[in-house]
Amino acid sequence: MATPGQWIAGARPRTLPNAIVPVMVGTGVAIGEDGFVWWRAILALFVALSLQIGVNYANDYSDGIRGTDDQRVGPMRLVGSRAATPPQVLAAALGCFALAAVLGLILVIVTQAWWILLVGAAAIAAAWFYTGGKRPYGYRGLGELAVFVFFGVVPVVGTAYVQTEHLSWPAFFASIPVGLLSCSMLVVNNLRDVGTDGSSGKRTLAVRLGAERTRTLYVALQVVPFVVALAMIPVTPWAALVLLAVPLAIPPIRTVLDKAVGPALIAVLQQTGKLQLAYGLLFALGLAIVF
Repeated sequence: MATPGQWIAGARPRTLPNAIVPVMVGTGVAIGEDGFVWWRAILALFVALSLQIGVNYANDYSDGIRGTDDQRVGPMRLVGSRAATPPQVLAAALGCFALAAVLGLILVIVTQAWWILLVGAAAIAAAWFYTGGKRPYGYRGLGELAVFVFFGVVPVVGTAYVQTEHLSWPAFFASIPVGLLSCSMLVVNNLRDVGTDGSSGKRTLAVRLGAERTRTLYVALQVVPFVVALAMIPVTPWAALVLLAVPLAIPPIRTVLDKAVGPALIAVLQQTGKLQLAYGLLFALGLAIVF
């Protein structure tokens, strides 16, 4: 039986900015449009967190039963380390998805936007089939695309919508840098595992591109979000606040460009999460401030 600490580690806390930041930014948009509803924002946050933890447990389960995690260099995995049985981890994943579905249904009912049910179902399906099923798309280099959509566009636009009850272009534009930063978390994670993933048949984008081009991609995913935010200044001048987060981008970029491998990239994952949180907070604040 896994300990509580092992279950927390298996939830991969360093990936949680992927869930927190989109909700912060979407709420920033809602505040800027004078549509902030605090309890809907909190519900949206718990939906996002449940999906993120659920996909982490589902990934642990699917990779574990395939043997992909047997030679890991990163943080422990519940199934791969034999700390928990596959059925236990599967149950945890499904429980998280169920919680996300229930909380999401509440938001659907209060907004009467029934089309959100389809979006939610697509998000849960994407979370499962990332590494689950007979032909997981994460094993074919499509993980980054799914992350951009479901940890960028969907949660930012969705969080803003359930509060303001209308779709807006600022929310769509704001979702772009958020999605790119979420992708950078996955890219550096897959760069760390490029050797073991390749040998186990997991053809992630990092495996397909090779280590050097993946490093270039990571740098681009760190830089472009700042460019996008600056491009929004004519409409939202306070978006320039994100420049305060630039110093946090320098250490992980430098480490990646210095050709760090394996365990040395674990620190980069942590640094990327800190940058993501700082950027998200500053960006949300900039979007919330109106003249």
